[in-house]
Amino acid sequence: MAETSQPPEAGGAAPGGPAAGEEPGPQEPGRAGALGPPGWLALAFLLPALLFLGAYMLYPIGFSVYRSLWDASGTTFVGLENYLRMFTNPPTFVALRNNVVWVVVAPIAVTVAGLIFAVLTERIRWATAFKLVVFMPMAVSFLASGVIFRLVYEQDPERGLANAVITTVQDTVAPAGAYPDARPREGAGLAEGPEGGYRLEAEAAPGEGVALPLVGVAADDLPASAGPASGPPDAGPEAVTGTVWLDFTPGGGGEEGAIDPEERGLPGVQVRLVEADGSTAATARAGGDGSFAFEGVEPGAYSVVLDGRNFAEPYRGVTWLGPTLVTPAIIGAYLWVWAGFAMVLIAAGLAAIPREALEAARVDGATEWQVFRRVTVPLLSPVLMVVFVTLMIYVLKIFDLVFVIAPGSVQADANVLAVEMWRVAFGANDQGLGSALAVFLLVLVVPAMVFQIRRFRRENS
Repeated sequence: MAETSQPPEAGGAAPGGPAAGEEPGPQEPGRAGALGPPGWLALAFLLPALLFLGAYMLYPIGFSVYRSLWDASGTTFVGLENYLRMFTNPPTFVALRNNVVWVVVAPIAVTVAGLIFAVLTERIRWATAFKLVVFMPMAVSFLASGVIFRLVYEQDPERGLANAVITTVQDTVAPAGAYPDARPREGAGLAEGPEGGYRLEAEAAPGEGVALPLVGVAADDLPASAGPASGPPDAGPEAVTGTVWLDFTPGGGGEEGAIDPEERGLPGVQVRLVEADGSTAATARAGGDGSFAFEGVEPGAYSVVLDGRNFAEPYRGVTWLGPTLVTPAIIGAYLWVWAGFAMVLIAAGLAAIPREALEAARVDGATEWQVFRRVTVPLLSPVLMVVFVTLMIYVLKIFDLVFVIAPGSVQADANVLAVEMWRVAFGANDQGLGSALAVFLLVLVVPAMVFQIRRFRRENS
């Protein structure tokens, strides 16, 4: 008689299953009852991304390392010769020096600016509009930003915004002379005087009139009040008179050193009567016809001096794109672009700070500066470090702004490693040395990237 199977006893285990009181073990992938897709299916979904990663990242890196071991034409294996050339090439040292300046200055400046902007947005009513304005440059490409700041840093104040602002302030504080291009007529007896002015070589005494002919002033630059020049007014026994005029007849002709009918006076010219000891006895200003008069002059010999302020050159502004300031100027453009990025990240960190900690510090009597320095900044240090390292990685690869903003005459002074790599590889067509520079730049970037990845892993663990 066949035996009938009996159900397992209570508390027992089915054949092949876990014993009583034991947790079921993990199922092997691909076996019946396993949770999740099989491994080959996950690999199939990852394969396009892996192919993309290999084609656009791993292959270029590997080929650059390989190409750096060959000569410029790629036909002769030279080993590490390109790396030796790189470190003995003067332009590379200039580029490396500028990269050090960028790494030290730019990330700190952008992080500090982002911190200030983020703190300000918490204290103003129109914070959203402020954030929009500060972040807007992030929507502009580096190429367009470079073109914008190339115009901002133009030397001509009529085109460059930076110098337009500076010259406006300068002209308000110390205005330029009315006739910066004027100079004495040769043979008129006028010599260079103190502080950029001109002095009449012959001495003048009360009762005399003097003639002060000038040239070099364009007719279009004459003020509207300039009228036909007239001879020196009649001088009384206690007066010294004279005329300062533009000794040039339109269309030619006329007598040099003499006032001709078509010649015009130079109104507004400041004239001083100077005693023998150098002190000023009297001052006068030329009228529309160029005439002036010193009244109540005591007997004696005097010098007539055209004040140097009449000929003061207008302030031309700062040479932003010269060899000295080109790198700081480009860093200023970089700050304009990236300040919004830093502000947004730091503002997110500020929003996550417990308000209880800030209020507790204020209750304990801390000032706002102490709260910011001893509470806010320490709590924001992880976010600040993320922003700083991210900016450092981007700074090491800076190319667009330097290439676009720096004029060709100072390109060597503003050179950085990325620009040097492009110049050598595509300008000089030396692919071997260019690849060596690319590998060197990668070696500089990798430590910062590894540091950033490790921070993210520690924070997420």
